[in-house]
Amino acid sequence: MTNLEQLLQQHFGYSTFRSGQKEVIEAIIENHDVIALLPTGMGKSLCYQLPGYILNKPILIISPLLSLMQDQVEQLKRFGEKRVVALNSFLQMSEKRNVLQHLQQYRFIFTSPEMLMNPQVQGALREMQLGLIVVDEAHCISQWGFDFRPDYLKITDWLDNTKRPPILALSATATEQVVKDMKNYLHMNEPFEYIHSVDRLNLHYDVVQLENAAEKAPWIVDHVLTTCGPGIIYTQSRKKTGIYAEQLLANGIRAAAYHAGMEAEDRQFIQQQFLAGQLEWICATNAFGMGVHKDNVRQIIHDHIPSTVANYMQEVGRAGRDGQDALSILLYVPNDEDMTKFIVTEDLPQQRHVEQYAAYMQQGENPAIMLDQHQISETGFRVLSYWMQSLTPEEVQQKLTAIRFSKVHQVDEMKELVTAEKCIREQLLHYFGQSLGEKPAHCCHYCGIEFGAILKWRKNLEVQENIASWEDRLTALLPNL
Repeated sequence: MTNLEQLLQQHFGYSTFRSGQKEVIEAIIENHDVIALLPTGMGKSLCYQLPGYILNKPILIISPLLSLMQDQVEQLKRFGEKRVVALNSFLQMSEKRNVLQHLQQYRFIFTSPEMLMNPQVQGALREMQLGLIVVDEAHCISQWGFDFRPDYLKITDWLDNTKRPPILALSATATEQVVKDMKNYLHMNEPFEYIHSVDRLNLHYDVVQLENAAEKAPWIVDHVLTTCGPGIIYTQSRKKTGIYAEQLLANGIRAAAYHAGMEAEDRQFIQQQFLAGQLEWICATNAFGMGVHKDNVRQIIHDHIPSTVANYMQEVGRAGRDGQDALSILLYVPNDEDMTKFIVTEDLPQQRHVEQYAAYMQQGENPAIMLDQHQISETGFRVLSYWMQSLTPEEVQQKLTAIRFSKVHQVDEMKELVTAEKCIREQLLHYFGQSLGEKPAHCCHYCGIEFGAILKWRKNLEVQENIASWEDRLTALLPNL
């Protein structure tokens, strides 16, 4: 057996493994397919990074987000690894051509599900002997998962045409059903499963019930002014991210908005400010967080009902990665769930879309006309296109009805978590098929919680430096430019 601890120290400077890492790595080097569910902050990436120095064959990592991919590439480079590349849309055509010509030389190859469907990429990979295929954020595979992406489902089509090495499916949160979907879609062969408890004793859960939605913004501002961050405020509306950030800035809090509608450079800049401590609070949609490794986040505030319990766990899990106490607060107004249900089903194709798509196909026309004529959203069209390739219109309609029902049901599960007169920690563990061990003091609002025992109060409320414009912020960060 390879001395794993020695390799760990040599390549990454760590003397011991975290829970689950060694078991997963041993299963991989013994040529087993593996499903590893490790909470945020438990070092999932090491589970494929270390095998890269044992298997001596390229490791292919399929990752859902460009930002996550870039972060992992930079992380490996900081450890001194030069044979790492990200095959994504950031590459110029000439760069991509050069990378594909020398792909066998890389130890770690990151790519997206979309890029994996590219014939040139598939051709280059077919000529290689891979040591391991990693599907990161593997919950995306499941149509019952919280990030339904047809492109992820196409991974299985590629695997069917590949003499493949072991597969490692990684995720922080997945229900028993999602784990089953991972096995089925990836055609895993009796995989070794390592499922770590989703419970983190340093996280504390509060729910604040308000009379109406108008009370949310004042409550948030007052709370942020009296307690210390860093923190993330999650909201469903891009507009609200700006409103919250402006109100906090006006009160002297270093804050910024973040959402998918912003330019990539601006998002990256805000992310770097937050990581560097230049910003104390981020006001964001769920576009923020995946791949953002900031250990000392003390608070996560939701002003809404998240779309699923798994989503909630993912977002809350971004706090307290340093092992210190952290607080999750969810603001709830009766019937908040109605807006969430609308949002999660808004982009799903309707029956008329299925019929129109089928009609275009019968007429020999390109169904993408529906996009050009703004009949359907891009997300809806991707979902519809995927299912229409393999099912009849009637079967597609049945599939979409089932997905719609599932999404609404998942919102109801989240509402139950928030409104039930039960311990939130116990409910979360039950949802993921796990049992409660010990319960910390100030566990949740049902068990009894006191902010002062978890958070630091602001000792004074002097106005923090308010850097309003991007130009001023850039000057503050890079004064010599």
